[in-house]
Amino acid sequence: MNAANSALLGCFIPCHGCIDNAIHSSAGLQLRDECAALMRAQGHEEPNGRAKLTRGYNLPAKHVIHTVGPIVRGPSPTARDRADLAACYRSCLGLAAEWGLRSVAFCCISTGEFRFPRREAARIAVSTVRDVLGAGSSSVERVVFNVFKDDDLAIYRDLLG
Repeated sequence: MNAANSALLGCFIPCHGCIDNAIHSSAGLQLRDECAALMRAQGHEEPNGRAKLTRGYNLPAKHVIHTVGPIVRGPSPTARDRADLAACYRSCLGLAAEWGLRSVAFCCISTGEFRFPRREAARIAVSTVRDVLGAGSSSVERVVFNVFKDDDLAIYRDLLG
């Protein structure tokens, strides 16, 4: 899963440490070409909370699911920010089920450059994933919450027991 920007074309800051840059750099130029074709066909930027699926190209994954999380612009997330973040997880899992995927790895959507508080984002992620998988209509059997920072690891361990 890629926490993307609304252009879906990868990070535009060379050598930036974000997941979007890491995925696009590792996947190869074919990923950017496929994303560009998707965006041309769509005709507008990708809104928050939706998801698009592409091939994984040079990644060890067959597919990449791209989603755009909310950017927190004030001192704390708004109700809309929270709803958009939950929609990211629902959309990704829905798309994974649509394609018959059995596993999904999520990064910490919106918690880096987009400034969503990490603990609150993790609570939304875990509860949304539990709700979707608990409904029993998904092909997804395994969800990985992939974290970047030790603080995130501690938060997810706490939330997942």
